[in-house]
Amino acid sequence: MEGNYITSFIGFLPADKPEIVVYIAVDNAKGITQYGGTVAAPIAKKVLASAIDALNIKKRKDGMSKEYNYLDTNYYLVTNVIGMTRQEAVKALQNFKVEFTGSGEVVTYQSAKAGEEIAEGETIRLMLKE
Repeated sequence: MEGNYITSFIGFLPADKPEIVVYIAVDNAKGITQYGGTVAAPIAKKVLASAIDALNIKKRKDGMSKEYNYLDTNYYLVTNVIGMTRQEAVKALQNFKVEFTGSGEVVTYQSAKAGEEIAEGETIRLMLKE
């Protein structure tokens, strides 16, 4: 069908002696730019991250860090801001967009949760109370 695409991504780990290979194909993705890196790669990342735990693959000290370029999406761990003031929370979550609900100055709930890794600029919702 014209205008329909299959986007795909293939990944493996560990890089030097692969133990797992993942191939993700998405047929006719809707509502997103249809590239494998934007559609299929995030799914593969989640599968591979789970495989690291399942296969008990340890991080190596002698590996090379990935060098990012300006086109890459940066991901950051979400800090626990429950109990902080509004200003403290905004400062701690500087890599994200922050939305507040409720009134008051102290954060009582947050979504995304502390320890989650999300893309730079994504929204974190905080509930405030007196």
